[in-house]
Formats: sequence, C-alpha cells, structure tokens
Amino acid sequence: MLHSPSESIVVLIDLQSRLMPAIQEGAFVTAQAVRIGRIAGALDVPVIGTEQNPAALGENAKDIKDLCSRTVAKHHFDATVDGLIDVLPQERPRIIVAGCEAHVCVLQTAAGLLRRGFSVTLVIDAMGSRKIADKEVAITRLNKAGAEVATVEMVAFEWLRSSQHPKFREVLQLIK
Repeated sequence: MLHSPSESIVVLIDLQSRLMPAIQEGAFVTAQAVRIGRIAGALDVPVIGTEQNPAALGENAKDIKDLCSRTVAKHHFDATVDGLIDVLPQERPRIIVAGCEAHVCVLQTAAGLLRRGFSVTLVIDAMGSRKIADKEVAITRLNKAGAEVATVEMVAFEWLRSSQHPKFREVLQLIK
C-alpha cells in the first residue's frame, strides 16, 4: 500500500494549456501536478506526460512538459492504447496518476493500467474536470475498480518514509 520511489512512476495526463482554463480550479490542479512532478524528480521517480490530440488542444503547460522525460501524443482517451505502455519502465509497477479530465482520459487511462496489472494511485488534488461531480464519480469508480486514492503530500511523505531521508528538506520545500 505505501509508495516506494523505486517502484513508482508518475503519469501526468493531458494538462494542456487550452484545456486548463475550462477545468474547475484549473490553476490549482496544474500547480499540484507540477508539485508531484518536482517531488518525483527530486527522488528519481520518472515522470511521463500525455497530450490528447495536441494539434487541436495544444501541448501540455510548459511547467508540466519540462518535468516529463517523455510525452505521449494520443487520440484515444485511454493512453495505454496509444503507446503509454511502451514508455513505462516495467520494473516500476506502481503508477501515480494525475491530470485531466478525471472522468474521461484519467478514468480510461487508469482503467487501462489496472487491466494490464499495474497498481494505480490517483493523486486527487492534482486531478480535475470541468464539473466537480464528474471528478468525484470518476474517483469513486476507479477506487472501486482497485485504484488507490491519495494526495500530493501523502505520496511525498510515503516516498520519503522518514525525516532523516537525505532529500527530506528539499522535498519539504516543494510541499510548502
């Protein structure tokens, strides 16, 4: 249940510049996604991004794009159908998921990951939808399907395990 940096990978789904203004608390969601991505980077956890039809919706926000070692452009709502699986390190079975829209691309990608045997954790304060009800129902459905639910801080402190971790102060600055 607790997260380990050596087993984790972060997937940031469709945090695209043209989409985010329509998302409830879009700036907060983006900031939280950036936060989990920076914490992951500090702890050597890979970060992968996805972009839904970037020709129409534009690329991910620059802060998001800069955190990602790879970005998968896709047309299916489930990124596992459009190449996400090919870029995930197989030795990292726990996928930490954040992004938009919770009830479309996050839901379908997380479900695809679960079907393929990955452990999935939803970082709910780094997820968004245009309507709050859609986000809440997506979280409920995915949780019932086997995804864990966490927040940025929960994942960060589970990765650290102790205030004696060599990166504790660096990560703490990213949390504050």
